[in-house]
Amino acid sequence: MASNKNTKIEAEFLENFLVVWDPKDGSNLYKMGFYGKPLGIPKPKSPEFNVPLVLDLMEGLYLLEKGIIDVFEGPDKTKVNAKVLRTRARQVYEDFDLKFTVYKDLREKGLVVTPGVKFGCDFAVYRHGPGLEHAPYMVSVKSGRDEITPTEIVKAGRLATTVRKRFIIAVPDLEKGKVEYLIFKWFKA
Repeated sequence: MASNKNTKIEAEFLENFLVVWDPKDGSNLYKMGFYGKPLGIPKPKSPEFNVPLVLDLMEGLYLLEKGIIDVFEGPDKTKVNAKVLRTRARQVYEDFDLKFTVYKDLREKGLVVTPGVKFGCDFAVYRHGPGLEHAPYMVSVKSGRDEITPTEIVKAGRLATTVRKRFIIAVPDLEKGKVEYLIFKWFKA
């Protein structure tokens, strides 16, 4: 329980996600930046809820590195550090390091980042947050070595236009810790 400023929010590592069991702590995390999903509530109407909060490993690692949460697992509550959580996340996510670099960069810029699976991309990105607006951006993460075909760009552009979003390709440089963004703007000729 996070009752004072020195106490971190506890999250339990279960399979491929983290659970904040205390609903008050979960609500506080959600209010901080739309982190996680309240269990059984796909689109929360309020930041206050009385259920546990489920975090994916990417946002969990980000919050752990920021010193906002502590992660434990098992009946003996073994503490899980960032190195262990990162190793586990690499087993779950393809190209985890690339995607996490982009996730972290977008969060540090004050944006709200959620999984983009339903849009066929890596992330849906909000200026203000889900429930306050529709995500204006869909972001796909690519390595600097990846080739992108014209057909892939057209497909992504068509999808982005259909769902009224800007299509962005994020290209992280892991050595420099920087991310380049390619934003596509579609227009009728």
